[in-house]
Amino acid sequence: MVIFPYRVARRWRLALGAALVLCLLPADGVSAAATEGPSPVLVELFTSEGCSSCPPADAILQQFDRTPPVSGVQLIVLSEHVDYWNHLGWKDPYSSAFFSDRQNSYARQFGLASAYTPEMVVDGATEFVGSNAAKADQAIEKYRNAPKIPVRISSASWDASGTVHAHLDAGPLPEESRGRKATLFLVAALDQAESQVAHGENQGRRLTHVAVVLSLMKIGSVSKGTGFSQDVSLQPAVPSGVSTLRLIAFVQETGPGRVLGAALQHVAK
Repeated sequence: MVIFPYRVARRWRLALGAALVLCLLPADGVSAAATEGPSPVLVELFTSEGCSSCPPADAILQQFDRTPPVSGVQLIVLSEHVDYWNHLGWKDPYSSAFFSDRQNSYARQFGLASAYTPEMVVDGATEFVGSNAAKADQAIEKYRNAPKIPVRISSASWDASGTVHAHLDAGPLPEESRGRKATLFLVAALDQAESQVAHGENQGRRLTHVAVVLSLMKIGSVSKGTGFSQDVSLQPAVPSGVSTLRLIAFVQETGPGRVLGAALQHVAK
């Protein structure tokens, strides 16, 4: 199933694709080989170009993307631009009410009085001010050895019509999992992005970003003893001149809660 946020602007609605060809895997449907190598850790940054405190956090996320601060980790980063700063002089071109809603869901889950920027969330389980690199290092280290479900993106391609195709696999929930089901999401994100900010708190600054989320789709769920496999096609609203996208798949407990597995794949035209 695809989530269509009810308040997302038309350009963001167009970014959400249609899921195709659903089938369930047996418990061993994803090979254990999919979990070999560095452990994936998902780092989400809720940010805004209208917030003067956000550029340092954007820079930290870019540094993490280049060089993880903890060994043995594959950091999978996401920039999710919220829209509640847009009325203060600068409308963030990458912002969406959908990301504000996702952040508000985290705020309720963490028991916060309100959402704020910049906020970093690591593996859906720990949040802190996004410019605090020391706390980020601690959180990444904390989840470095957490057990993860194998997640895999394969057969990724981007055709001349602008449609992205891929196949997703995810293993089943472990028997010791607290919940009976968890959700599998697919993200399409810009590899890099930048803006020359003309108004607002960052007026006159050229801001750069990494892994800017264009769409975030709910694909389906995994459960104890049953994995997941699906072919998907999507047509994200990609700015002109962009030739590379990131596809990110992750499994997350309801809440939103803890991230149980993730994978990253670059796709080029």
